[in-house]
Amino acid sequence: MARTGLYKSEVEKARNTLIAQGRHPSVDAVRVALGNTGSKTTIHKYLKELDEEGGGRTDGKTSISEALQNLVAQLAAQLETEANSRIAEMAAQCSEKERLHAVAIEEFTTKNTQTKEKLDLTIAAIKQEMAAHEETKEVLQNESMAHHTLAQQVVDLRERLAENDAHRQSLEEKHQHARDALEHYRTSVKEQRDQDIRRHEQQVQQLQAELRQLQQGLINKQNEITRLNQDGARWVAEIAQAKKTIYEEQTNYRKLNSQIDALRVVEQRAKLLEPQLTQKDDLITELKARLMESSLRDSGSNAQMHEVELELAGAKAKIDAQQIMMAELKSLLSDRMIPETKGIPANS
Repeated sequence: MARTGLYKSEVEKARNTLIAQGRHPSVDAVRVALGNTGSKTTIHKYLKELDEEGGGRTDGKTSISEALQNLVAQLAAQLETEANSRIAEMAAQCSEKERLHAVAIEEFTTKNTQTKEKLDLTIAAIKQEMAAHEETKEVLQNESMAHHTLAQQVVDLRERLAENDAHRQSLEEKHQHARDALEHYRTSVKEQRDQDIRRHEQQVQQLQAELRQLQQGLINKQNEITRLNQDGARWVAEIAQAKKTIYEEQTNYRKLNSQIDALRVVEQRAKLLEPQLTQKDDLITELKARLMESSLRDSGSNAQMHEVELELAGAKAKIDAQQIMMAELKSLLSDRMIPETKGIPANS
């Protein structure tokens, strides 16, 4: 590719360098010395000018022959023609390439416009997406905070769950202990109840035996009281008869006393009757004593019967109280067994 802006001084410098090296300063050699840059026509023109300038100063030096210079000139002209043809061809190629480039540029411009429109749409979409992203970021931040809160709640719930498990384990242990204690209590209550029932049955049997004895004694006492009442009635009748007899004797005695003086026979009779009267008095005294004894015995029998009745009533009251206590104990045990049975699982 020819370098633009080639100076004559540069061509002269390259020519002098070649001459100094003992080489012929041809167009190709000078162009190689210049780094394969510059147009050969320009180099040939500068070399010709330099030769003309140098030919006037060095008339005495050996110059190139005229034939060689003509040959060089022809070659240079031919090379220039070929170069021009090549340059025209390259120019046409360049024009075609420029046209193709223009078409490509126009296509690229159209595509660029379309791409720009798409880019604008994409930028708008990106802006919307960024706005949505900001909203999503805010939502994500809120969700992160909510997630953190929920995570903390989960940790708290797990801690509470662990505490509840420990508390449940403790309750289960307490429940097991309570069931064991309840079972022990049931066993002890059952044993105590059995003992109380046996003791109560023994007491009932004993009280029934005592009641039978008391009833038998009461029957005996009632029979004795009946007999004593009969004796008392008989004694009362005898006393009444004795009183009547005494009254009659006293009446007779008074009559006899009033007739003592007149009736000695009656006096004698009265003397005879004195022992009888004494016997009657003794009998009366004895009857009074017997009556008093009978009254005392009646009072004692009544008191004893009253005591027996009191003992019987006390025994009945004791039996009734024990029956009431047994009913209350059964009711209490039933009331305790019902909630305990409801509160205890079936496998306990």
